[in-house]
Amino acid sequence: MMRTRPLKVALLGCGVVGSEVTRIMTTHADDLTQRIGAPVELVGIAVRRPDRVREGVPQELITTDATALVKRGDIDVVIEVIGGIEPARSLITTAFEHGASVVSANKALLAQDGAALHAAAEQHGVDLYYEAAVAGAIPLVRPLRESLAGDRVNRVLGIVNGTTNFILDKMDSSGAGYSEALDEATALGYAEADPTADVEGFDAAAKAAILAGIAFHTRVRLDDVHREGMTEVTAADFASAKQMGCTIKLLAICERAADGKSVSARVHPAMIPLTHPLASVREAYNAVFIEADAAGQLMFYGPGAGGAPTASAVLGDLVAVCRNKVAEATGPGESAYTRLPVSAMGEVVTRYHISLDVADKPGVLAQVATVFAEHGVSIDTVRQQGKDGEASLVVVTHRATDAALSATVEALRKLDTVRDVASIMRVEGE
Repeated sequence: MMRTRPLKVALLGCGVVGSEVTRIMTTHADDLTQRIGAPVELVGIAVRRPDRVREGVPQELITTDATALVKRGDIDVVIEVIGGIEPARSLITTAFEHGASVVSANKALLAQDGAALHAAAEQHGVDLYYEAAVAGAIPLVRPLRESLAGDRVNRVLGIVNGTTNFILDKMDSSGAGYSEALDEATALGYAEADPTADVEGFDAAAKAAILAGIAFHTRVRLDDVHREGMTEVTAADFASAKQMGCTIKLLAICERAADGKSVSARVHPAMIPLTHPLASVREAYNAVFIEADAAGQLMFYGPGAGGAPTASAVLGDLVAVCRNKVAEATGPGESAYTRLPVSAMGEVVTRYHISLDVADKPGVLAQVATVFAEHGVSIDTVRQQGKDGEASLVVVTHRATDAALSATVEALRKLDTVRDVASIMRVEGE
């Protein structure tokens, strides 16, 4: 039976995403009613700049008092798309206290305070959904939290930032340098005026924390995620990658240890084989590769940002939360029963590609190989080129801990025959 009383929705923020949410709620109102089993009514939109022109947004719904809006008491669902830590955190907890469920796209807040927000939602018997916080329109949170709930996820490997993927793709396909590729990304609107959050990996790290927490049923905060940016990646790195049959991507990697007793989460540039599905992800697209015991290998692909794709994820959550309201139930909350420790980066095992500038004379390779052996790092392949007394030596290792590799590099720097450690890059996706 269709419920006639509408579910009332408040929207916090009306920028690119919020405007699209408003448009879809208006144009698809009848469809949303049928899917939910009750009509939904947008009753208020909180913004900072009320005089800004927002095409298709009813001016009578605009308010600058977000706190009063979430305190109304008759709000069923609050959609938060303002971002940042405060006032978003206070507004969400206030919404919970007044009986409203929350749909959020706030990756930074969820990565930092997800556990506390989940606890507050549970305390007040409401929902907290956040599909849009991880990869725009790509469904990841719900498949991990629900579809794979009966399976054991071992690894999540993904490209979760469109800006960085666009830049690296251009460097790979055209031979452009980092600055040139960044300028093109900025001109096309893929990069912000200040691209730090993207190119230094902060955005991807927040998403990695959220994904690791869901995948491994343990609490992973932003501070637990090892983060390296991509600003030091060069055209020479891509040339080396091509010689190995690889390309370079900025990856978010969440892994369960082989013994199952710990997990790790990290973001950094890495070489991946051209045969790996993630290698073919071009332009500003995102993709996430999941490895599970029973399901095997799964890949999710699509636009990871933008107004319409992100709004699609927000509306999907809105439908789910509203259905729960109609059924007088709540959906799955936080699952952190495993309480697994998060390994430091030094304990993480992976392969490495190291490029050395060395003296072109006999015995150098033997010296370098000895240093690797002394630190327990096994060499897979070596490539050497020399000319006019100078040479380059490229070493690809077998799997080793980051701590062992770091000690090896420090020892290499002390050799008189090693002029410079030109670059170090991890190799993933074997």
